[in-house]
Amino acid sequence: MARVHNYFVYILECAEKSYYVGVTNDLEARLSQHNDGENVFAYTFARRPLLLRYYQRFDQIEDAIDFEKQVKGWSRKKKEALFEEDWSEIVRLSNYKNK
Repeated sequence: MARVHNYFVYILECAEKSYYVGVTNDLEARLSQHNDGENVFAYTFARRPLLLRYYQRFDQIEDAIDFEKQVKGWSRKKKEALFEEDWSEIVRLSNYKNK
């Protein structure tokens, strides 16, 4: 029997309105780590409080990592279209050089 795995790509909105994109196999624990400030060197440490704006579950870690890398390269507008699951806007924004 194949084992089901859970991997998550998530986007946090930081207190100063920047976005942080990450990947984890335990979304709840990872959000606690970010919000508790467990790593003083983390991007999110000085940008708390944090708000979970989006997450997507994957069965395969490779798929999650590929999607994380893709989204990290997206503009703010594309990420915000993702929050709304506005796929036509994501496609439209993908057709511009200055995404």
